[in-house]
Amino acid sequence: MKAFCDGGDLAEAVGRAIRAISTRSNNPILDNIRIEATEGTMVLTATDNELTVTTGIVADVSDGGVALVPGKLFSDFTRRLTGERIAMETAGSKLVLRYGDSESEFACAEPDDYPELTEVSTSGSISMTKNALRDLINKVAFSVRTDDVRPILKGVLFEIGESTVTAVALDGYRLAKCVKPLISATGEMKAVVPARCVNEIARLLDESDEEVRLYIGKGKVRADIGHTTITSVLYEGEFVAYRNIIRTSFDTQVTVAAQQLYDSLERALLLTRDDRSNPVRFDITERMLRITSASGRGNLDERLPVVTSGPDLTIAFNAKYFTELLRVCGADSVTIKLNSPADPCVVVPCGGEEEFLYLILPVRVA
Repeated sequence: MKAFCDGGDLAEAVGRAIRAISTRSNNPILDNIRIEATEGTMVLTATDNELTVTTGIVADVSDGGVALVPGKLFSDFTRRLTGERIAMETAGSKLVLRYGDSESEFACAEPDDYPELTEVSTSGSISMTKNALRDLINKVAFSVRTDDVRPILKGVLFEIGESTVTAVALDGYRLAKCVKPLISATGEMKAVVPARCVNEIARLLDESDEEVRLYIGKGKVRADIGHTTITSVLYEGEFVAYRNIIRTSFDTQVTVAAQQLYDSLERALLLTRDDRSNPVRFDITERMLRITSASGRGNLDERLPVVTSGPDLTIAFNAKYFTELLRVCGADSVTIKLNSPADPCVVVPCGGEEEFLYLILPVRVA
């Protein structure tokens, strides 16, 4: 292989690809990035056999070929290069980089040892704007489970209808649901996509109205975004029947300014940091929400003006769960819907056309 490319383009491409490399891999060959030079392009691929990132850059290729370079080392190195023109050439089992009057060599693995990657069927697909998909992911992905107790809950459920897609994530303590319009869909589908995959997709999306397409095949999903393709396996099994969890009638409702509530809970979190449940108490009375917290670090007692309906209620929540939803809800005000101190509450934004819903379980406090 012998090719020439821009150093800045190379560093950015390596930075995109390396995010597919797992820090807990048991297969050393997967610690590498595969670089293939063909006519006019250089394609970089990295995978952990679950998530795969393939990205390309423009290159002047004299001789096509493949090199398998150590991913972390190559990423750290290329980030420290300037944007000058780079010459890349294989020499036996080494990859030589020449830049300015300097050169460096990297020991390479055998390219034939790299796993062969399978294609994703394109028979099932959806398209939507980049902005809509980015917002859909950001509004739910933070609610996935992060341990392996129930692996399917480490993913986001996509329910695809004729004109909308519903995304749902939950971890056993909270649930987030968001609905966005589609440009097109090949039919009704369901898929549970790993959170790691959807978060990588969101990282590549901007806030434009350009179209982006997701392909959902048997056991896999693929997103093509610019010169980058993200592919992932899908989680197998039945997702939680989340509709059975969400109540539709409530006795008490509280409408509050989202930023005021967020600021108050952020202050409360500073005092409850040593308690894993980050408990804060909500005392709801007519036209007032009193927020209190107490710990060995100190106490907080704040009052917010609100609009209420229904009976007074005292209930406690994990403050962290509330701040995370308020950070992404995108509304000036939210309505909190409740029944009793032991029942989950539902939070919805006030106004706006999209359907965003958040459910959170209460916590017990002395």
